[in-house]
Amino acid sequence: MNLQKIENEALHLPKGERATLIQKLVLSFDTPTPEELRDDWLLEAQSRAKEIDDGLVTLVSGDEVLKKARALAK
Repeated sequence: MNLQKIENEALHLPKGERATLIQKLVLSFDTPTPEELRDDWLLEAQSRAKEIDDGLVTLVSGDEVLKKARALAK
């Protein structure tokens, strides 16, 4: 299928489907590779661990987080 045919068919889609297609196409440019994601998460984990070790953040228990989240959801 050539680009012109794809373009013609896409332009005849309903507005909502065109919007979905646009979103998927745009996101395809910004999707990181699995290796990039792994590296980003590793850096984030190291940064957070350092903040904890340096006493820069106050830790909150999972139970407390869930309690606050439930209160906000009401």
